[in-house]
Amino acid sequence: MLTAFTAGLLLITISELGDKTFFIAMLLAMRYSRRLVFAGAVAALAAMTVLSVLMGQVAALLPGRLVHWSEVALFIGFGLKLLYDASQMSPAPPDHEVKEAKGAIADATPKLDCWKNGWGIIAQSFGLTFMAEWGDRTQFTTVALSAGNHPLEVTAGAIAGHAICAAIAVLGGCFVAKRISERAITALGGALFLLFGIVAAAGR
Repeated sequence: MLTAFTAGLLLITISELGDKTFFIAMLLAMRYSRRLVFAGAVAALAAMTVLSVLMGQVAALLPGRLVHWSEVALFIGFGLKLLYDASQMSPAPPDHEVKEAKGAIADATPKLDCWKNGWGIIAQSFGLTFMAEWGDRTQFTTVALSAGNHPLEVTAGAIAGHAICAAIAVLGGCFVAKRISERAITALGGALFLLFGIVAAAGR
C-alpha cells in the first residue's frame, strides 16, 4: 500500500518538474492570480489522474501475469529512454518545454482572454493543463501503476505529486526554471523508473 503511494508520488513529482504543464502553470501565474491558476491546474491534474486510474483498473481485468510484466516493461522502457535522452541533452535549463507552453497559451488566449473573472482563469488553467497532460508519460505511468497496485494509493500519491509540482510552478516557477538542469531531472526520472521496474520484477 505504502509502496504504491510512494511510487506515484516520486515518479509523478520528478516527471512533472520542468514538464510542459509545469511551465503552463508558471506562465499563467505570471499573468493571473496564482491561487486561481493553482486551483485550475490541480483540478485538471486530479481529473486526469482519476481518469488514468480508472483506465488502469480496466487494464487490470487482463491476466495478472500480462499486466505485471507489461508494467515492468513500461517502467524499464521509460527508464532507459529517459537515461538515453539525458545523455543527449545540454546541462542548460530547459528551453523547448517553455516554448511549447508559451505556444499553447498563445493559441488559447484569443479564445479565453474574455474570461478574466475568477472562474474564467480557473477554466483556462484547467483546459490548458488537461490538454497538455493528455497522452503524457505521466498518464501512462499512472495507468500502469493503477493496473498493478491499490488504486486509492496510486491516486493519492499521483495527485500529491502533481500538487507539489503545481505549487512550485506558481510560487517560484521562474526562479526554479532558471536553475533546473533538464538533463539532471531527466536522468533522475530515468533512474527512478528503472528502480521501480526492477523492484516490481523482483517482487513477482
